[in-house]
Amino acid sequence: MTDQIHPAPQEFSDLELSQDHILRYFHYSHLPEKLQAASKPFCDLAAHIVTTLPRNPERTVALRKLLEAKDAAVRANVQ
Repeated sequence: MTDQIHPAPQEFSDLELSQDHILRYFHYSHLPEKLQAASKPFCDLAAHIVTTLPRNPERTVALRKLLEAKDAAVRANVQ
């Protein structure tokens, strides 16, 4: 059920998704175009974080806070 609600973003490999489940919440293809434009940069930055930083608790915090920022940015564009 969760997979249907949060389809895995194609930007991440199965291995990345299995190691960092939070990456699943950076999907945006299901959103209207205006909201995709607000959400995509956060997905791109999440991809940059997982490919350039070592996997550790601080990276997890960075991803969690990035997800919070993405959610706020998308909500700011909902009218």
